Amino acid sequence: MMTFGEKLQRAFAGGIFEGIYRYLKKNPSENLVKLINVAQKFMGGAFPEKNFDAFRAAVNDKNNIWYGFAQSFIDEVDKNVFKKSLLALGLGAGVNGTKAVRKNREIYKCNIPFLILFDPTSACNMKCKGCWSAEYGHKSNLSLDDMRSIVNQGTKLGTHLYMMTGGEPLVRKDDVFTLCRENPNCMFLAYTNATLIDDAFCIEAKKAGNLALAVSIEGDRESNDARRGAGAYDKSVAAMDMLKNHGLLFGISICYTSENIPKVTSDEFLDLMVSKGARFAFYFNYMPIGRASDVSLIPRPEQRKYMYSWLRQVRNTETGKPMFFMDFQNDAEYVGGCIAGGRNYFHINSEGDMEPCVFIHYSDSNIKNQTILEALQSPLFMAYYHGQPFNDNHLRPCPMLENPDILRRIIGETGARSTDLVEKETVEQLCSKCDRFAGEWAPVADEIWKNSTHPKPKTQFYRDTAEAKEDK
Repeated sequence: MMTFGEKLQRAFAGGIFEGIYRYLKKNPSENLVKLINVAQKFMGGAFPEKNFDAFRAAVNDKNNIWYGFAQSFIDEVDKNVFKKSLLALGLGAGVNGTKAVRKNREIYKCNIPFLILFDPTSACNMKCKGCWSAEYGHKSNLSLDDMRSIVNQGTKLGTHLYMMTGGEPLVRKDDVFTLCRENPNCMFLAYTNATLIDDAFCIEAKKAGNLALAVSIEGDRESNDARRGAGAYDKSVAAMDMLKNHGLLFGISICYTSENIPKVTSDEFLDLMVSKGARFAFYFNYMPIGRASDVSLIPRPEQRKYMYSWLRQVRNTETGKPMFFMDFQNDAEYVGGCIAGGRNYFHINSEGDMEPCVFIHYSDSNIKNQTILEALQSPLFMAYYHGQPFNDNHLRPCPMLENPDILRRIIGETGARSTDLVEKETVEQLCSKCDRFAGEWAPVADEIWKNSTHPKPKTQFYRDTAEAKEDK
């Protein structure tokens, strides 16, 4: 729940937005700069000034891809969605959330997440190749009160961004909209197969304003339906048309594998997604989780190297694509390595098990018996806190995929249990599937790291704290 002060702050910021928005369509460049200036003042130093300088430069340069992105956003996104998403992301998460998260990290001496990912349900109406959720069945759910508790506990710690996966989270769409309405200071995002999206859903989403969608799609019809089933591509594209027509905020979610990389990185695919109204693209490296996982789908080292260079090309401000791209494996250098274990995020499955990562199905805490803070201070999560970064080469960030011996040690030392909802998987069974890739990727990643320049993210690891230095 928002405090009285936060409500006043939100009302003031909303009034400023209304004043600026009236002129955005008349002169987008000039008034977008005003909007950026206001946002910078509200942020109060939460983010580097150079970020705002880059935004201002982009919207003043018609040759910059972000100029076109901003123009299409103004023209196509519904005003209520624009306003409420901006207030939730900028004011809720960006200003109040960031300050509280940083403060609470110092108070509690543990990781405090910027976002929390949770599964409203294990139910899904699809059975995608290599997806562990397809095995789980339809019997596992978080109650609405469970989800309310997650958001209420999270916001008290400073977390104002919530992502939902599953299963198919829109099976619980009524409860999702309830969370959105009750928490206007938070931003919600649902990863969805898009099969449950219709006009009635879009109307409710537009009223809420603070719900974004990440539509799962993997290239063209052939490559997508090979993994997701016949007809999945056409349903996803039709849903995008509907979302765009209603002015909703959405993007795409892509699991890239050894088989589909050419299709999910092609100009034809990306240009189509831009034309459909996708504003962002989240790329996930395939992980061999669960009994049905296929190790052959792990991208090979040369493919991973390609993805690293492709990502930087597609984000080129002059020749790239007008969409926000993120690859959670190859962008680790921008956030200081692994972000799991609550450092930036953690995962709660549909049984309430609090896991360090959506791909690490082990836990020693459950939301139905422990608080979020208790989980963050549990042996499993503290092993993440004390161990991050797991590799000083941030192209090898993960304690499972690139450093499997580290996950073996963490699970062995903390005694965390398997949380697989169908068949328990020992840490040895899981990590043995990653050993070959880790060994082959290491020299390639080290060569790239040695011969490239890298960002220096504003982050502090436990090892840099006075507490850690005293422990030595």
